[in-house]
Amino acid sequence: MGHKIAIWTTLLVALDQVVKILVHTHLHVGESIEVFPWFNLCYVENPGFAFGMQLGGDGGKIVLSLFRMVMIGALIYGIRYLINKGSEVPKGVIVGAVLILAGAIGNMVDSAFYGLFIEEQGTGFLTGRVIDMIHLPLFKWENAPDFLGFLVGHDGYFFGAVFNVADAYISCAVVYLLIFQYKFFNK
Repeated sequence: MGHKIAIWTTLLVALDQVVKILVHTHLHVGESIEVFPWFNLCYVENPGFAFGMQLGGDGGKIVLSLFRMVMIGALIYGIRYLINKGSEVPKGVIVGAVLILAGAIGNMVDSAFYGLFIEEQGTGFLTGRVIDMIHLPLFKWENAPDFLGFLVGHDGYFFGAVFNVADAYISCAVVYLLIFQYKFFNK
């Protein structure tokens, strides 16, 4: 089973990287293409992590990259542990963990190598940006309560964040695990 998981993880990371390379080679930073009224391809270079949050400068990027590496190691260890437990663990839990791992690796590849190979100014190893491109302007929410302001993008749309395929893997896996596999975590 371990080999299948490695293959699936590799394929998922490859898909994420291919999409990022296609966006980088076919769009300019800041360019947006409407695919559907509720789905845009929008090329954004994210210097930090979720929703563009940053830890500050190159030192913060290196700390974030090292944290990502530790989390990837912990995920690999956790998946191996789950596999060794055998039939006690629903396959869906492993699928969710693999999606999270693939997303983490995909974003780690960006932060580790983007600054070396893609950025014109060459920021260096572990200090690159993550390429984001998926924008879902679902509906305008101009009078959102202040406590829900984090759900509204700068453009006034509900969930105005721009994210990538790796982020989608992680988000979908977390929602899937919480909704469909919660019984496993209650043991």
